[in-house]
Amino acid sequence: MEFFLEVLIGGLLAGVMYSLVAIGFVLIYKASGVFNFAQGAMVLFAALTYVSLIDQGLSPWLSLLVTAVLMVLLALAVEAAVLRPLVNRPPIVLFMATLGLAYVIEGAAQALWGTQVHGLELGISDAPMFLGGLLISSFDLVAAGIAGLLVIVLSLFFSYTQTGLALRAVADDPLAAQSVGIRIRRIWVIVWSAAGLVALVAGLLWGARLGVQFSLSLIVLKALPVLIIGGFTSITGAIVGGLLIGAGEKLAEVYLGQLIGNGIENWFPYVIALLFLLVRPAGLFGQRTIERV
Repeated sequence: MEFFLEVLIGGLLAGVMYSLVAIGFVLIYKASGVFNFAQGAMVLFAALTYVSLIDQGLSPWLSLLVTAVLMVLLALAVEAAVLRPLVNRPPIVLFMATLGLAYVIEGAAQALWGTQVHGLELGISDAPMFLGGLLISSFDLVAAGIAGLLVIVLSLFFSYTQTGLALRAVADDPLAAQSVGIRIRRIWVIVWSAAGLVALVAGLLWGARLGVQFSLSLIVLKALPVLIIGGFTSITGAIVGGLLIGAGEKLAEVYLGQLIGNGIENWFPYVIALLFLLVRPAGLFGQRTIERV
C-alpha cells in the first residue's frame, strides 16, 4: 500500500506540472477560440532565454524579469502579426497559423541563443524526502506547489477581477461583449501575455527537470490528453485532467507495464483521451458546442 501511494502521489505531482502547460492552451482558447499549437515553443523560448541570460552573467532575478518582459513582447507581436490579420477566419486557418508560429519561435530561439543543451539549476533539491512515511521527490513537491499556486492566482484573477469578467464575456459571446464596450484586442493581448508568463514558469520547471533542449517544446504533447479529458475551456478541467493523466500514466507504467511491456507511460494517456472522446467529447468541464444550420 505504501508503494502504491508513493506511485500515486508521484503521478499527481507530475499531473500538476501537466496542468500548468495545459492552462496556457485554455487561456488562449477561451478568449479567441484559437488552439495555440505554439504553446510548446513558447515554453522552450522562455526556458532557453532565461538560462542563456544566466550564462551571460545576469543574476537569476534579473534574468527572470528580462525573460518575462520578452514573453509579454512576444505576446504583443503574436497578437499584431497573427491574430489581428486572421480575425473571423475559419478555426483551421488559425490553427495552421499557430503551427507555423511554433516553428518561427523555435527558429528565433535557435538564432538568438544557439542549439546547445543547457542544464538549469533553480536551487531546488531533488533529494527524496519522507512525508508521512512515504518517499517523495522534494523537487516534484516544490514544483507542484509552485504550479498549484500559479493556478490558484490565475483562477482568482479570471474569476473575480474586471479583466477576468471581461474575458468570460468574450468567451461566451464575442459580439455581445463588443456591443457593451469590451475591446477584444485588449483581451487578446492580456490573455497571450498571461499565457506567455505561464509558459515561462512551465519552461523553468520542466527545464530544471529535463534540461533545456529543443525537445522541451514537445511537452505540448503531454498537454493534449489533459485538454481532451478536462475540456478546452476550463481551468478547473485542466487541473483535474492533469491529475488524472499524471496518476494514470504512473500507475499504468508500474502495474500494467510488467504485463504488456514497459514504456506504456508515453502512450497510455492517449488511450484514456480516446476513451473520453468516445464517451464525452467535450471533456469533463468543457462546453458542448451547438451549431444551428
